Amino acid sequence: MDSIDLKILALLQNDATLSIATIGERVGLSQTPCWKRIQRLEAEGVIDRRVAVLDPVKLGLGLTVFVSIETADHSREWLERFASTVSAMPEVLEFYRMAGDVDYMLRVVVADMQAYDTFYKRLIATLPLKNVTSRFAMEKVKSTTALPLPSLPTTGRFTPTLSVVAGE
Repeated sequence: MDSIDLKILALLQNDATLSIATIGERVGLSQTPCWKRIQRLEAEGVIDRRVAVLDPVKLGLGLTVFVSIETADHSREWLERFASTVSAMPEVLEFYRMAGDVDYMLRVVVADMQAYDTFYKRLIATLPLKNVTSRFAMEKVKSTTALPLPSLPTTGRFTPTLSVVAGE
């Protein structure tokens, strides 16, 4: 991956609706080489998918809950069943297996406290859990889907935000 690939990724992280021509112009490529690079990045799995980021509050999903889960069972079978069940719950946007004093961490988005209570009851009915702790977000201070892209020492410091602004 070179600096042009990183610039393309920075642009796509900021706005995946940009045309190939616009992206190519901003990174100094014609359309065909730019399109081929994007295709390669997708084929290699660097670009996982392109999505629209929705505003949960405008959709009536104003409550974000971080759920810490501890379990007494650490068997592969238990994990596979738990992971399958929890992954199928649409309210769970992120699901992590953790190191430390908590075994799993979920980010859950629901309409309100009543909707969370309904979700919570479904969650605890899935499998035996040792402890479930819910932490309710009061305010979203920062939220981004953009990953911090690495710099390339051979071409100097690469700053995605600056490359996007400079190309506009």
